[in-house]
Amino acid sequence: MLKLAVLISGGGSNLQALIAATAEPGFPARIVCVASDTDAPGLAHAEAAGIPTCVVRPGDSGSREEWGQLLAAAIQEHGVGTGPEPGLIVSAGLMRILPAGFVREFSPHLINTHPALLPRFPGAHAVRDALAAGAEETGVTVHIIDEGVDTGPVLRQAALRVVAGESEAELHERIKELERPLLVETVREIAAGELELPAPSPA
Repeated sequence: MLKLAVLISGGGSNLQALIAATAEPGFPARIVCVASDTDAPGLAHAEAAGIPTCVVRPGDSGSREEWGQLLAAAIQEHGVGTGPEPGLIVSAGLMRILPAGFVREFSPHLINTHPALLPRFPGAHAVRDALAAGAEETGVTVHIIDEGVDTGPVLRQAALRVVAGESEAELHERIKELERPLLVETVREIAAGELELPAPSPA
């Protein structure tokens, strides 16, 4: 049974999808902790499911690297990232770039979702950038986090057509509808040994 640590910053819709999936009989992973960088409303989903939570605020640390060390320690308390079976850390809406030391500690057992078909439109404004570029197609990517920004190896992608005249918010919502099942299926494949995690690319 693969142990999962989930990182969030917001409402936790991806977390909700993972909680529902891991509650199903036969799903080969379970969530052992949920961590956030703020008092995220999504933590309530974990608490309702009886999953341990923690908040590790960057402002309480002297540096980004120190914050990463504290976050790593909080996760390792639940058996993720330690021992012969490292588990998997899922960044499911964490709105911060993870420090290099944290990434080196856990990658490639560290994955993220991104609302574009990488390598196109990396960065924080992927949906806006796709619309500004006149892209006819975009989608969502599940990838390994490396020390770059959205540069890690791609694991899975799902695409959709951009509808003429739709807003950034409308497009982003349609992408989220693809994102949740793609993330769940990718985690299932990793946990079942059907998808191997390649080494991350150099930064």
